[in-house]
Amino acid sequence: MEGDLAHIGAGLAAIGSGAAAIGVGNVAGNFLAGALRNPSAAAGQTATLFIGIAFAEALGIFSFLVALLLMFAV
Repeated sequence: MEGDLAHIGAGLAAIGSGAAAIGVGNVAGNFLAGALRNPSAAAGQTATLFIGIAFAEALGIFSFLVALLLMFAV
């Protein structure tokens, strides 16, 4: 019974990985929209793009680690 609940919790925590993918798509899509509106400012915003993608991916990795902890450590 207790192991089953851990797997359900791990599955719920894994939803964060999908949310991270949505976040990366949102960051990249907004950067592309801004770059198409003002191409001269796109080069200066590339570092901000990579920082935003890194933060979104870090949240996905964190949710993956929580899911692993719930599956194997609890």
